[in-house]
Amino acid sequence: MQKLLLLMTLLVLALPLLAQEADTTMTFEEYDPVSTLVIPGEAITSAKYPFIDVHNHQWRMPTQNLKALASEMDEMNMAIMVNLSGRSGETLKAAVDNAREQAPGRFVVFANLDFSGIDEPDWTERTVAQLQEDYNNGARGLKIFKNLGLTVQDEEGNRVHTDDPRLDPVWAKCGELGIPVLIHTGEPAIFWAPIDKYNERWLEMKNFPSRHRGDSTRYPSWEVVMNEQWNVFRKHPETTFINAHLGWMGNDLARLGRHLDEFPNVVTEIAAVLAELGRQPRFAKEFFIKYQDRIMFGKDTYRPSEYYVYFRVLESDDEYFDYYRKRHAFWKMYGLDLPDEVLKKLYYKNALNVIPGLDRSLFPE
Repeated sequence: MQKLLLLMTLLVLALPLLAQEADTTMTFEEYDPVSTLVIPGEAITSAKYPFIDVHNHQWRMPTQNLKALASEMDEMNMAIMVNLSGRSGETLKAAVDNAREQAPGRFVVFANLDFSGIDEPDWTERTVAQLQEDYNNGARGLKIFKNLGLTVQDEEGNRVHTDDPRLDPVWAKCGELGIPVLIHTGEPAIFWAPIDKYNERWLEMKNFPSRHRGDSTRYPSWEVVMNEQWNVFRKHPETTFINAHLGWMGNDLARLGRHLDEFPNVVTEIAAVLAELGRQPRFAKEFFIKYQDRIMFGKDTYRPSEYYVYFRVLESDDEYFDYYRKRHAFWKMYGLDLPDEVLKKLYYKNALNVIPGLDRSLFPE
């Protein structure tokens, strides 16, 4: 009897320990295992070469303390930042003037379009004239946000297509001025897929359901949206387009290669798609070598610590390290170990050839 009581007592004492060892109530979002893999490699906090971030957003630039921002950039070896959120008119001019006063040569500003009143007969003429004024005030590119082709509507509630003829003079004007159009069209194709157990971005869709584009009553298909963009590239061969985010083809680099082959007036950049590259290091390295003249560095959201993962993926041969946002990519990263000449083109040489007026003295030969 005493032995039975002792056994029952030990079992009662052990139950909490067993529960700790097998937490069956934990959600997928909470599961965050720490790898036991012991391998060489460490964080890279400064790029090997000075770089140009061609895809950034600084909405407060007209009044921002840019000296402090430039100091942070120095720590990462970022030579020039392109602010794609310059807007237009007096706001853009104020941003350009503030940058010239506080940090000459360190910032470039792109203009944006206002689609309100697009049905008005003189909208195109006014918009082209405004673009000319913005260029005269220092804008050195045009940024098109993803609302065009997805959510921009005319007065009757019809979706405005990216290849709408009313925009043709705008694209042509950019070619005439010699400034690039950095265009973000659509979203990753997986955002249109069902939110089920097969969707590798399920966790992101669960946490940010508004990002899902599967409602066909609200959104056109991925192929429709992207084909409209490609029509613009085709119709305006004299204008240089920067297809943002690897054109949402980072998960299919062979297709992206065919895209670049078809459109010699198109280059691309890697903002917000590093997770696609870091999981296919060998194929991605081959791609970067083959298309080394067509790819530029971009980041998108400005958070200094996230740049470190970019540097590590691009420069090192490290294995199995974390991406910086679990909700976007639960998989691990691997370094591409890009050759020095490819890195130089990615970091600054290609941008110097695409964006006019950059300070070349900030970079090695």
